[in-house]
Amino acid sequence: MTVLDVRTEAPARRHQLIFETYGALEPGESFELVNDHDPKPLYYQLAAEQPGRFEWEPLEQGPETWRIRIGRTEPAS
Repeated sequence: MTVLDVRTEAPARRHQLIFETYGALEPGESFELVNDHDPKPLYYQLAAEQPGRFEWEPLEQGPETWRIRIGRTEPAS
């Protein structure tokens, strides 16, 4: 599984990298996101843009590191 650690990326670039990584997934594939803050706004953005087409599994929830497994469940429409 790919690990995408965005902690050293500029905040303005993080969502772009995350969505590029998600977009490259085939159905059934996933990646692990590593972040330095709770990525809850990202969850809401995915839910709005990819409803029913992603999985979100928290692996570690702070206080310094958040790790989330994000998977694609079906092709983008």
